[in-house]
This record gives sequence, structure tokens and C-alpha cells, in this order.
Amino acid sequence: MKDLNINVQYITRVEGHGNILVNAKDGNIEKICLEISEAPRFFEGFMVGRPWYEISHISCRICGICSVGHSTASIRATEEAFGVVPSEQTIMLRKLNLFAEFIQSHILHLYFLSVPDFLNATSAFALIPNNKEAVLRGLKLKKLANDFSAMICGRHVHNLSQVVGGYTKIPNKTDIENILSRLEGALPDLEATVELFKTIKIPEFERETEYISLQSDDEYALYDGFIYSSDTGRHDHKDYRSLTNEFCVPHSTAKHAKANRDSYLVGALARVNNNFQKLSPLAKSVASELNFKPPVYNPYHMNTAQLIETAHCFEESIKLLSELLKKGLKDEKPNVKPKAGTGVGAVEVPRGILYHEYTYDSEGILVNANCVIPTGQNLENIELDMKKLVPEIIDKENEEEITKKLEMLVRAYDPCISCSTHLLDVEFKN
Repeated sequence: MKDLNINVQYITRVEGHGNILVNAKDGNIEKICLEISEAPRFFEGFMVGRPWYEISHISCRICGICSVGHSTASIRATEEAFGVVPSEQTIMLRKLNLFAEFIQSHILHLYFLSVPDFLNATSAFALIPNNKEAVLRGLKLKKLANDFSAMICGRHVHNLSQVVGGYTKIPNKTDIENILSRLEGALPDLEATVELFKTIKIPEFERETEYISLQSDDEYALYDGFIYSSDTGRHDHKDYRSLTNEFCVPHSTAKHAKANRDSYLVGALARVNNNFQKLSPLAKSVASELNFKPPVYNPYHMNTAQLIETAHCFEESIKLLSELLKKGLKDEKPNVKPKAGTGVGAVEVPRGILYHEYTYDSEGILVNANCVIPTGQNLENIELDMKKLVPEIIDKENEEEITKKLEMLVRAYDPCISCSTHLLDVEFKN
């Protein structure tokens, strides 16, 4: 029987600060937890009292990786509160912006955060001597995605032109043609990425859970749709609180969440499991090449699902950009009249489904805000994965190997811990 004393202070290659704690004595598990040690950032609090036209620009700063996603969820919440209906062109541009962000985020995670684990490297820098071509390919693909997003909304990080009601500036024909050409030219790099991942051995582990994502009858849902649970079916996006059920745990500054079970999973694996038939032909082909057959219950395959989604976003971007060029773009100036109301924006971002809910007064001043972030929704599920994994391998692997498996598990979720911290109600007593 084995003793374990694992204390990983600040997991590497994730966004934010989180610790892995595992204690076992004589093979008996005493403690397993993912400890979040960051302080809340109070975005909901300091958005209150600000006018409607500032909110998306503030909220997009919740995250530098999913800036577009936060901006989109924020804008959709405000539009619902005011009764604003965006144009078809605006919706097309927003979908393209999300595609761009998914590509850059997934490529960042796959090449620079996950791959080192599978190639026995400590970091992306350590990959360079033996895998220089792969590193350069990852950088090239990420730059393309960043340029793609900047073409649509001025810049990728903390976007400028995407606003309530539309865009303050639309991309020109030449820029669209350039990005379209670059996307088509990058398809061999995408195939090379698939070939790389075909050589990677994913750890064997399964834990079936509840999978929650957006779902639509018309498309692979990222921008719009119902909330779909693999357990309970479809729900209106306004009912998100009944599906998130946030709660506090003593070892974390971030809230956990649950729905029908003790935990649920959001993100690429949930989306692909729930919506596989709506993927593009290229994405389904990549899934076949990687022998991915949903439903998949192995959370390490979050990496595989991200690559499948990257292929989907490539193909759909090429399709949508071509359609925009064919239709031609019109300069549509936003026309927004604020009023009292409440709205909910539910949008998929790379790490899972994101919710923004706002209440405005009659002057368009924000009086209440609630943001539920994907990583916070995943934290309880990660812990339950850890609690199932450790007993399965404690007598088969040494402490170093167990530690690596746990770090890989957390990284597979691609957590954005800084975004996950939520405002807590604290009562101070003398």
C-alpha cells in the first residue's frame, strides 16, 4: 500500500493560479482537491453604475484569451435587454469573430500547453530542439487566427469595433480576401497538426458525466442556441441559473457548479459529444482520422475535441467569408435606444458555455450583473475526475507519474482560472 503527498503549487501551462493537493496513507485517500488561490476580480461589481455602451469594453477584459467571447456574450445580453435585433451581416461577422478566437485559443492550447506533456518536454521552448517545425507551425496558425480576428473587430485582444447593435467599422473587401486566401493556404498546416496528434498517446481513463453546451437545429452552435444537457435535454438560455447552481467550497476562492448530477462538463468535449452531427465535413473527417467516436467519456480527449473544432472553424470560416464577399458588405451604423430591462447572453467560448446577465434602468445604466465563466463550471468536474483517477492508478504508477497524470488532466480542460473566480458574499464577524 502506498503513501502519497502531492502538492503542486501553481500548475504550469494554465492561465491563472491553481494547486493540486493529494494525500494518501497506506493506500487510503485522505484528500484530493484542486485549490484555486486567486482573489476575485470584482468585474460584476465595477460594471454596475456604468452606461450600456461601456459594458462590453469592460467585460471583454475579464479575459485576454476569450476577449471576443466575453464581448459577444456581453453585447447579446444588452441587446436582449433593449430589444435590439442585429442584422444578418452583423451576425455573420460575429460568428466569424468567434471562429477566429476558437482557432487561436485551441491552437495555443494544443501546441504550447498540451503537446509538451505528450512529447516529454517541460515547455514549448523545450520542444524547439527536436520539434522546431511543429513549434513554428503552431505560431504561424495562431498568428493567422489573431490577424483574422483583428480584421473583423480592430484587434483581437480587447476588440474595438464590435458593439451593441453592430460594428463601428466593417472590414474591407481586400482584407477579407487576404484572410480567406491565408485560411485556404493554411489547410496543409492543419492537416500536419492532425498528423502530429495521430502520434500522441492519450491516457486511458473514463468518467461519464453530464455534458452541457449550446445546441441548435441549424448549425454547430457557438453563437446562439438552446442550452442542452446530455441528461435533461434542452433549456431556454434564460434558465441558465437552474443549470449552473453555483456553490462555494472551502478550499477554493472560485465557485463550483452542478446541474443534474454532482458535476458537469463544458467545453470542446461537451460540444462535440452533444453536437457531433452538426460538425462540418472536414471536422468529421478529422474525427475519423483521430478515431474519435462520440460519446467519448475520457476528459483527456478534450485535446482531440479542440482539434476537431479547429477544423470545423477553418471550414466554416472559409464558407462564411466567401458568402460575405459574394453578398458584399454594407456600412451599417448601430442605432441603439436604451430602456429598462434584463437580458441574458449565452455564447460558447473555447473553454465552454459563457453566460452574461445584465439589468439596466431606463437610462441604460447597469444596475446588476452576473457572469458565469466556463472554468468555474468545470472545477467540480475536474475534482471528481481526479478522485476517480487516483485510486485507479495509485498501485500501478509512482508518485511522479501520478503527479504528471493529474497535471495533464487539469491542463486538458484548458482552464482559465483568473476568469473563474466569482464574487462571494462574505459576512465579517468580530
